[in-house]
Amino acid sequence: MTTTCDPLVLDLVQWVAREPRTYAEVLDAWKTSCPRLTVWEDAVDLGYVTRKSVGARGTIVVVTSAGRALLAAQPVATAIKPRSAARKREPAL
Repeated sequence: MTTTCDPLVLDLVQWVAREPRTYAEVLDAWKTSCPRLTVWEDAVDLGYVTRKSVGARGTIVVVTSAGRALLAAQPVATAIKPRSAARKREPAL
């Protein structure tokens, strides 16, 4: 079963899941003043990401169990080969 969500929210969750992100870094990259583009707010409201205090390092954003379930429910993308690797050309005679 595939869980559907806004593609930008999914992008944010995937981005946070790749490596630890500071709260400031996430807000800098994803916060917007546009009332129609609420990616950060939607991801938090849906419970896919949350803030976590880590002492001297400050606050980081982590993927929640709901966020991990969302990622696990996504279809696996097929790898696309670069054009140069897809077909070797024969030398011209």
